[in-house]
Amino acid sequence: MATGLNRLRLIITVSLYAALLAGLWYGFRNSELAISLGSEFLRAFASFALLLASLWFFGFGAGESLKALATRGRIAAAALLSLPYFVFAAGTNVFSWGAALIVIAFPVLMAAFLKLPTLPKQMTWRDGAALIIIAATYYLKLLQSAWPPELAFLPKLFLADVTLYCFLVIRGLERAGYSLIPTRSAVKVGLREWMFFLPIAVALGELTGFIHFHSNVPRIGHAIADVVLTFLLIAIPEELFFRAILQNLLETRIGRTAALLVAAILFGLSHFNHGAGFNWKYVLLAGIAGIFYGRAWRAERQIFASIMTHTAVDVVWSLWFR
Repeated sequence: MATGLNRLRLIITVSLYAALLAGLWYGFRNSELAISLGSEFLRAFASFALLLASLWFFGFGAGESLKALATRGRIAAAALLSLPYFVFAAGTNVFSWGAALIVIAFPVLMAAFLKLPTLPKQMTWRDGAALIIIAATYYLKLLQSAWPPELAFLPKLFLADVTLYCFLVIRGLERAGYSLIPTRSAVKVGLREWMFFLPIAVALGELTGFIHFHSNVPRIGHAIADVVLTFLLIAIPEELFFRAILQNLLETRIGRTAALLVAAILFGLSHFNHGAGFNWKYVLLAGIAGIFYGRAWRAERQIFASIMTHTAVDVVWSLWFR
């Protein structure tokens, strides 16, 4: 019976992913991005599909089987995270041996750093160092040479894959709640925290001049695309990093409340560069939003709840207040 249920879950997961990719292909095949990439769009889409696959299938339990591998096998398997780069760049003038070495070595070295020797359940200096390295790699754009500027979201997905693999498979971090299977409680908590934050965001945003209300009615297709892309490219990677991993680890050292606040502050500060200079308004609002995202995650330790809150906040802002 268990095998049958696992097979059914796999079929449903693969079918949903195929439908998602088909929808994205249909929606973006004639977009400005596709036109700018020309004949390279197919390669770029295939690379994107592989990068997203890790986040998607791990969210439906695929990562559990990898934990059964021997330590050396798990560390070596991290090199497979570089495959999306080769799918996009191999055989083209974009390919660089330097970039290839980086995307192969980075996940393997990070995996070894977090596994040899085995770490305790509590947060250690190596956890902090690994998270700083990942964040610095992203903000300093150290992977910019791997994909062209118009595909800047792909290095973010690559780093999310590395973070997911290294902390949940290699590190074996417990109680992260990384699941993309929607549950009634996760949906309820996610919407609740969104409704709690919304009046605060509107009031503070208007007072600081950060937001400006637009009474336009968005097209259905545009609204759906905004929800899907925000969910996949923003909410999942950021909630994975700041809530399932950072806040989770901080709780083992400084407790629930302090961990919530520290993670929220760091989340706010991560939005400093949205503009010409230090965008304190964005940092302030993002930091407060981070409190509600953190509350949503820790309510039942379900990342789907905080992803829902995050997606709802960003979509409402994008459609009516940006």
